[in-house]
Amino acid sequence: MADIRNNFVGIKSPNPFWLASAPPTDKAYNVERAFRAGWGGVVWKTLGEQGPPVVNVNGPRYGAIWGADRRLLGLNNIELITDRDLYTNLREMKEVKKNWPDRAIIASIMVPCEESAWKAILPLVEETEVDGIELNFGCPHGMSERGMGSAVGQVPEYIEMVVRWCKQYTRMPVITKLTPNITDIRHPARAAKRGGTDAVSLINTISSIVSVDLDSFSPNPSVGGKGSHGGYCGPAVKPIALNMVAEIARDPETFGLPISGIGGVTTWRDAAEFLALGAGNVQVCTAAMTYGFKIVQEMISGLSDWMDAKGHQTLDDITGRAVRNVTDWQYLNLNYIAKAHIDQDACIKCGRCHIACEDTSHQAITSMVDGVRHFEVKEEDCVGCNLCVNVCPVENCITMDALEPGDLDQRTGKIVDPNYANWTTHPNNPMARQAAE
Repeated sequence: MADIRNNFVGIKSPNPFWLASAPPTDKAYNVERAFRAGWGGVVWKTLGEQGPPVVNVNGPRYGAIWGADRRLLGLNNIELITDRDLYTNLREMKEVKKNWPDRAIIASIMVPCEESAWKAILPLVEETEVDGIELNFGCPHGMSERGMGSAVGQVPEYIEMVVRWCKQYTRMPVITKLTPNITDIRHPARAAKRGGTDAVSLINTISSIVSVDLDSFSPNPSVGGKGSHGGYCGPAVKPIALNMVAEIARDPETFGLPISGIGGVTTWRDAAEFLALGAGNVQVCTAAMTYGFKIVQEMISGLSDWMDAKGHQTLDDITGRAVRNVTDWQYLNLNYIAKAHIDQDACIKCGRCHIACEDTSHQAITSMVDGVRHFEVKEEDCVGCNLCVNVCPVENCITMDALEPGDLDQRTGKIVDPNYANWTTHPNNPMARQAAE
């Protein structure tokens, strides 16, 4: 049976599934229930400095995007960091860690970008004997307007500075949580590494307005007829998160930097994809808020069963395996040629492939053959774009079949070249022409 025990920067947990810093980790009651359900660790809801409590709104805090079946695809929130007393949180964290020594507990922290503020809170957190800290440089609303959260995460120099403070004033592993609200995720990751961070976690939520109420003309969630931008998360952000994780994992300047993957993890497959692209573990929020804590049991069994079926013994066998296959567009093989193929036995003759191809692509799928409704790929017109695969409602009905070297590409009339070739050497590339000259 696969061993899914996790060791992330020396922080051990029975599995790689942690709850992210969010409402599900706001108090001991929640965290204890999460551990009983099987979660390997939690990042406690973000702590602020001692003083007047943070003030959250007393009305709606969430906006949502749903699929056609009402399945939650994206969640927007305008909630801030914990509004509970700092010392109450610290006391509960210490108690829960004592009761669950085999589970990971990480303290998420957000205080003003001043050395004295970080120097003051770190010993208090360290006294709880939790396993590490996560620096919240990601929150895009409410706190960012006060010079914290993503206001820090968008400035690499600030990231490096605060990480250095934390490494100076605590013995605990430091995980730096990055904001996706930035042009190039590599720059803040590099800054965190320069500061000495033990790991990074990403992505935090994406600044967003998910919808507008067309009766009140207020963005949702609407608080007394007004709305604000919030943080977007859930399955819809997963592609953005995967890309950013991969960018850090393959960047020569951050290669080898441990990554905790966050963003739309809902199933074991999502987790496996994050691991394959370089994450050492994953953090989950929206899935738990949608389906409850016990969803982790499906994640654990699904990941274990898949690893067993594929012969993977430990998480190390899959972690980072896909990174070497991530490249820039200019290095993709231009001599690789594939054509769509429709399984006539599986086809339900809905015509979606034909409409998509006829109206928006390359007119490469028939609708009628010999006066009969029939959908078939015309290889002489097919460019292999695979749009038909993605719009077909029947799984595996349409597949992409690669042509073998030496085969004739009916569209171009050329024989498939077995040699690798990419844009950097293509004669149409002006840079290639200049180099040849």
